[in-house]
Amino acid sequence: MTLKQLEYLIVVAETGSITEAARKLYIAQPSLTAAIHELEKEYDIPIFTRSRKGMELTPEGDEFLGYARQILEQTSLVEERYKKKNAVKQRFCVSSQHYSFAVEAFVRLLKKYAGTKYEFYEGNTDIRHHR
Repeated sequence: MTLKQLEYLIVVAETGSITEAARKLYIAQPSLTAAIHELEKEYDIPIFTRSRKGMELTPEGDEFLGYARQILEQTSLVEERYKKKNAVKQRFCVSSQHYSFAVEAFVRLLKKYAGTKYEFYEGNTDIRHHR
């Protein structure tokens, strides 16, 4: 597994299409398909079901996607902390279900404090993705 494969997985899941994901990632479709197949083979799980409608996550794929997002987020935090020699900012993290009032409050907070000594992160705890 590589970080690039995880990034590819996330874009395919978000777009629901190998064609659209390949376009967004600026890579050839066969390369993208091969990267996804390698992940499925390495972990011996079907991540996507393929149909005329596009790519849909399997239950195992949905769970794997959650881990992929966490890995990439943690990698980003490590790189930010140790590669960038900027002053360390305070982090403000919010995790909630996707309710409009929560999103609106978070946006107001961003507008008020954007560009200051704070970094803001929002995570979605959509209950459909939990077992």
